[in-house]
Amino acid sequence: MTTKQIDYCIELARTLNFSRAADNLFVSQPTFSYQIRLLEEEIGFAVFERSGKGAALTPAGAQFVSFLTGMREDLKRAVEQGQNFSARYRDSISVCMSVRQSLYFLPEAMRLFAEAWPDVQITPVFQYGNSMGSFLRGEADVVFALREQTKQVAGIQVHDLFESRIYLITEKDDPLAEKDLIREGDLFGRTLMVGGGSPQALKTVQHRLISTGKIGYFNSADHDTTLTNVAAGRGVCLAPGFLNDHSGQFAWIPFDCGESFSCVLCTHRDDNRSSLKAFLDVLKSLYRDAVAFPL
Repeated sequence: MTTKQIDYCIELARTLNFSRAADNLFVSQPTFSYQIRLLEEEIGFAVFERSGKGAALTPAGAQFVSFLTGMREDLKRAVEQGQNFSARYRDSISVCMSVRQSLYFLPEAMRLFAEAWPDVQITPVFQYGNSMGSFLRGEADVVFALREQTKQVAGIQVHDLFESRIYLITEKDDPLAEKDLIREGDLFGRTLMVGGGSPQALKTVQHRLISTGKIGYFNSADHDTTLTNVAAGRGVCLAPGFLNDHSGQFAWIPFDCGESFSCVLCTHRDDNRSSLKAFLDVLKSLYRDAVAFPL
């Protein structure tokens, strides 16, 4: 199957008309029809039903074209990235972080690193699920993680980044937003959003608060749902500072507790590139120098 045949198939699925699809792709209709037939012979099933009125997708064809469209977009992006890379860079370092973790420090780290290593590309890889799993599959060179996630994981190097505190998140007009520090008693009578894949240290604090019997709670599926509930006035929540996107939409007030999160960067043990070490040093220095920055 050639990329030309893929493009022909996608265009015919869009127009459902052989003549119009051929015209749109600047090819004769006989050539266009021949290539579609070759594609169907190769994959072993009919993608289109022909009629005097044009073409219609078969059920199998509709599913096939859906996957084909996604694959073509991925291929287009791969070509574009390859063109960008070959024109400017000799090496690449991919960094796997969530959007929230990367928004504040990563762009500055990329800028500073480029001053010393202009021929090495830093590629952000955004993950919303198991980023450690993606990293271990070799899909990234660096991953942001909690130290607890790195225990008994073979083949990695762990680099300390910063210690993250626990914060209360409220609407900015909430009376609690005026405080400099939130204590347990400040939450009595309030509803606390809990759950959503909270790290163990946060679960410990949530359980301790709920066990007082003076704080209500509401189960929330994930952090985005929790923030939506907070914005809707349904309650407040506790969260690690590393989830702060610094958009200013919510108030983040330090919570008085001993629990915290050890945030680290992980690299592959056999990756000893000097450029990688230099990038890690830049990123770590930015976090280290953020003395008054809420982490």
